[in-house]
Amino acid sequence: MPERDAGLRIGCLRSEDAAAVARWDAYVRAHAEATFFHLAAWQPLIREAFGHRTHFLFAQSATGRIVGVLPLAHVDSLLFGASLCSLPFASYGGVLADDPQVADLLEAHALQLAKDLGVDYLELRHQQARVPGRPQQDLYVTFKLDIPPVLDEAMLCIPQKRRNMVRKALKLGLQPVVGDSVERFYPVFAENAHQHGTPVLARSFFERLMAAFGREAEILSVNDAQGRCISSILCFYFRGEVLAYYAGESRAARNTAANDLKYWSVMQRAKARGCSVFDLGRSKKGTGSFEFKRLWGFQPQQLHYEYELVNASEVPQKNPLNPKYRLVVETWRRLPAVVVGWLGPMLVRNLG
Repeated sequence: MPERDAGLRIGCLRSEDAAAVARWDAYVRAHAEATFFHLAAWQPLIREAFGHRTHFLFAQSATGRIVGVLPLAHVDSLLFGASLCSLPFASYGGVLADDPQVADLLEAHALQLAKDLGVDYLELRHQQARVPGRPQQDLYVTFKLDIPPVLDEAMLCIPQKRRNMVRKALKLGLQPVVGDSVERFYPVFAENAHQHGTPVLARSFFERLMAAFGREAEILSVNDAQGRCISSILCFYFRGEVLAYYAGESRAARNTAANDLKYWSVMQRAKARGCSVFDLGRSKKGTGSFEFKRLWGFQPQQLHYEYELVNASEVPQKNPLNPKYRLVVETWRRLPAVVVGWLGPMLVRNLG
């Protein structure tokens, strides 16, 4: 659906066009506000793993130069309605552009696409507020911290209580494992999701993800004294930042401080890989995850999820904290693991 405004043209990325994908990623990697979730590999990943149609829009100048991008996915759910989102299953997304005119043009095109598709709303997951007065959801924050220039055994760069917990884990014989496998990561991730009453992503999604991003995706696990994986995390590496994203731990990890050892080990690993920023990822305000990250010395930064309501009358609240889902969450926790393992991947594609 091409459109022209002052010499600009809007196009849609085709993931099978290697040259176009390379141009898209070159633009993303050079843009100051880009995130890992703006990379082109998310387009086939979302389409193949979840069956969602994708619309990765780009703005191109009259000379053929990309001057803006906006990755979108169409989530059509019988349970939660239909949306056009940048980007489902991602903390961040939204428009990247050389200037406000390009950004406005991309968002106007996305809104028209949302209307053409008949979705309930267009959702743009920005880190910074973009349009004053646009409906927003202020539930989510992210946590980032500059990695200190020196990381030694004294661990003076992290709060004393966290240092004590890391030492406790080491005294119990826990050991970090860098470059671990999906096979060992997935059981603790799935168990953790079940404990929190949320459907789990399919193992195949993580296998696809690791294949798609190569060295930019890495799993770090924590073994107990018997060599069993009891805690694990899948991290993304992007332009000097490490993003600790998909995490979980088993019941066996309770009272072992495995979580603290895991995040300290991620920081050490990120430093060794040349990173300067540690992104602990998003959390919902008022949750245990929020408090844990704050106690690590990370300061919450508000995320700005902005909406254009098309057929919906209000901003959606598709999250476990919504009181109307409380009974569903508690019921899910009580279901047998074999049931949630089979049913979860079919449900989670509806959430985004």
